Amino acid sequence: MNWKSFFNNKRNRTEFILTVVLLAILMISFSKFLQFLENRKGVVLPDPLLNLFSPVNLTWLTFILIYLSIIIFLISVIKDPLKLMTALQAYGLMVLIRTIAMYLVPLEPPETLLLLNDPFVQLFGKGEILTKDLFFSGHTATLFLLFLLTKNKILKIIFLMSAVTVGIAVLLQHVHYSIDVFIAPFVAYSAFKIITNLHIKNSGRMNS
Repeated sequence: MNWKSFFNNKRNRTEFILTVVLLAILMISFSKFLQFLENRKGVVLPDPLLNLFSPVNLTWLTFILIYLSIIIFLISVIKDPLKLMTALQAYGLMVLIRTIAMYLVPLEPPETLLLLNDPFVQLFGKGEILTKDLFFSGHTATLFLLFLLTKNKILKIIFLMSAVTVGIAVLLQHVHYSIDVFIAPFVAYSAFKIITNLHIKNSGRMNS
């Protein structure tokens, strides 16, 4: 379904506009929530895995993989509005789950943390480098979500390798605890399944 036929359907048009508006509101609210986290006291978790090695600065590798993967994904779905809308909805749900998770699990960053300067977060924030957006790893979850959303076998391999590499990189840099990275793919999968199942049910109702 191309953009013209997609938007000719009133239901699709309304859902897409609502998706974009609600995601924008969510991201603005999320940026304010991240500032709240930075001023909240948390706990330092004992992490046997991080104790095995000294931190290594892999900031450039991390963000090259993240933003390159996002750009590749957007190019791959630019002609598929339904897939793009599904991706935005799944990402929004994942951010909402992450917001709740971080609120319920207040953490301090690992004491050996090497700062990870995220230009995207700083664009929506106040220019500060955030350290307490921990449980769970949003970067790992986002890349794994791209892996789930795409059907192209080559892109699936690329996105899965990027997710694994970034997950390892944030651990090597001591940006996250190992539990943050371990749980991320499961949350991404849950958000993906919830949204896709809703689309399947709605499609069934329209065809019945």
